[in-house]
Amino acid sequence: MSIKSKREIMDTKLTLSFNEEVVKKAKIYAANNNISLSRLIEHLLIQVTEKPYQSLEEFPIADWVSMVAEGEVEYKTTSKKERKANKDEFFAAKK
Repeated sequence: MSIKSKREIMDTKLTLSFNEEVVKKAKIYAANNNISLSRLIEHLLIQVTEKPYQSLEEFPIADWVSMVAEGEVEYKTTSKKERKANKDEFFAAKK
């Protein structure tokens, strides 16, 4: 990607919904690191989109989850069938 002048780069407004506790933790993290929440989310989206991940399971989620999480990390593995069932349940609940 070529370097563009600041005038050529435009911000776009986006409305997102997140779990309230995640937002609270993210705001604290952003404030402690002198960055806006918008720029933090933008940074995370850049990380996700820079590499050709085929699915969310391939994305190294631990790197950015640890930025806003508190407490010890516990890694759990699930089968592909369980992941699909969880994803289906999540999206069904959003309807």
